[in-house]
Amino acid sequence: MADHSSSTTHSRFFQHHFVDAEQQFQTAKMGMWIFLVTEILMFGGLFAAYIVFRLWYPDLFTQASTELNTLWGGVNTIVLIGSSLTVAMAIKSAQLNQKKNIAINLGITLALAAVFMIIKYFEWTHKFELGIFPGQFYDFGGIAHEKANVFFSLYYLMTGLHGIHVLIGMGLMSWLLWRSLKNHFDSEYYTPIEITGLYWHLVDIIWIFLFPLFYLIE
Repeated sequence: MADHSSSTTHSRFFQHHFVDAEQQFQTAKMGMWIFLVTEILMFGGLFAAYIVFRLWYPDLFTQASTELNTLWGGVNTIVLIGSSLTVAMAIKSAQLNQKKNIAINLGITLALAAVFMIIKYFEWTHKFELGIFPGQFYDFGGIAHEKANVFFSLYYLMTGLHGIHVLIGMGLMSWLLWRSLKNHFDSEYYTPIEITGLYWHLVDIIWIFLFPLFYLIE
C-alpha cells in the first residue's frame, strides 16, 4: 500500500482537520467498515427470516426454486465476481500510478454491474408475466402450495434490496470514473476507490450467498 503520510499531506484533497494523509485514509476506511457492519446486520436479519421460513416450509422452497433460472443466476454470479476483480485491479492501478488503467478497470466494473442488472430485469419481468408477484399479488398456479407467495416475497425482498445496492454501487463507480478521467487519483491519493471497493466486495459476497439459497436448493 502506498505511503499516505508524505507528500499527500499537501494534496488538494487533504482535509486540514487530520494530522496527515495516512490518518485521513485510515479514518475513511474505518468509517466504511462501520457502515458495512450495519449492512451485514440488515441482511443478517433477512437471512434469519429465510432460515425460519425454510424450516417451516422445506417442500415449498424446493418446489419454488425450480421456477428460478439457475443458468442466468450462475451467469450473474460470474459477472459479479468478475466485477470484484476489476475493482480490485482499479485499486492496484492507482497504487502503481497507472492512471489510464484506473479508468479502464472502473469502466469494466460499471459495465459488468449493468450486465447484472439487465439480466435481473429480464428475470423479474418474465416472472411478472407468469403472475409470480410478491405477497397478496401472487397469481401463479404452477406451484401447488398455499404459501408459495412466501418464497417469492423473500426472493423479491432480498434480491431487490441487493439490486438497490448494485445500483448505488453503479452510481459510485460512475462518479469514480468521472473523477479518474480528470486525473484526481494517483499513487498518493486513491481513498475513494479503496472504500468504494470495500462496499462493492460486500455486494458481491451477499450475492454469493443469495444465489445458492434461492437458486440451488435442489
